[in-house]
Amino acid sequence: MKIILIIILSCSLFLNTSLGQKPVRIGIVGLSHSHVLLLLRNLSRTDIQIVGIAESNKELSNRYAKEFSLDKNIIFESLDEMLDKTKPEGVVTFTSIFDHLKVVQACAPRGINVMVEKPLAVSTEHSKIMSNLAIKNKILLLTNYETSWYPSNHKSYEMINKGDLGELRKIIVYDGHKGPKEINVNSEFLEWLTDPVLNGGGAVTDFGCYGADLVTWIMKGEKPISVFAQLKQYKPDVYPNVDDDATIVLTYPNMEAIINASWNWPFNRKDMHIYGTTGYVFNDDAETIRYQLNEKTVETTKKLLTTDAPFNDPFTFFAAAIRGKTVVSKTDLSSLEVNMTVVEILEAARQSNKTGKLIKLKK
Repeated sequence: MKIILIIILSCSLFLNTSLGQKPVRIGIVGLSHSHVLLLLRNLSRTDIQIVGIAESNKELSNRYAKEFSLDKNIIFESLDEMLDKTKPEGVVTFTSIFDHLKVVQACAPRGINVMVEKPLAVSTEHSKIMSNLAIKNKILLLTNYETSWYPSNHKSYEMINKGDLGELRKIIVYDGHKGPKEINVNSEFLEWLTDPVLNGGGAVTDFGCYGADLVTWIMKGEKPISVFAQLKQYKPDVYPNVDDDATIVLTYPNMEAIINASWNWPFNRKDMHIYGTTGYVFNDDAETIRYQLNEKTVETTKKLLTTDAPFNDPFTFFAAAIRGKTVVSKTDLSSLEVNMTVVEILEAARQSNKTGKLIKLKK
């Protein structure tokens, strides 16, 4: 009886300890990327604790401090000072894509994990330096995409792997909106988003990365044989320095993917069409799929339930990965390996457009 009681008390203590585990200490680097608002609007969450914010633009940090009742004592102009004084376990990055390298250079030697907003880097030169730093210092270096948390994408991935569609033949990805200026993104975001150096391109970077990430994930990390792309500038008066529309064709041994990225859609869209030899599945939005598995059946529409934590939220996922509660495999949507390939695809797309030639990727 005493043994049973000891076991019960031990289990109870374990459960209480687990439930009472301290939130993961997180720092925010940069406030210019408007995706930071998703986090600032939900600071009462219990899985993470924002311990520091680094933002060199005082007007911007003061504006958000007032709007979201932020403690000004945790806001720093210097990234290094924020890291040294607040000692986060991980940082989430909302800077220009060009500055992702600087964040990793500051965090990796300190053993601080990093999650950047998509894409990973502006160039393969940057991504290789970042990767080497992450591996050398044994930190997580993840990339967040809105589409990583869509139940529709995970359901279609499951259907492909089960063979429901037959052999994969074509993937067509559509991502974009009317344009960042047209949808009134904040001025700090617009300034670097339309800069060919700070963003690495226009729509080809901003929205081309979604399709490159999804296709590389579906292909389990396999690189395409070649990349061919055409970038357009339909609104040079609005976006004089970068493209506002991109079509990227990825060729694989037995499959082709077409990525359509645009700042010219009449409305917001993030959807995907996947065709196999016997059936298809269309991901209409985050929670809706339409599919027909053979010619003798009719098309079926299904609404999907929200994915369970930690696979339903980027910050919950990051916290779980830091604590070792979930393992990020090399073929995950947010993995360093997949996103190194994404950067390589985008760089090849820009090169293809510039030269008018098909660009072959190295194995």
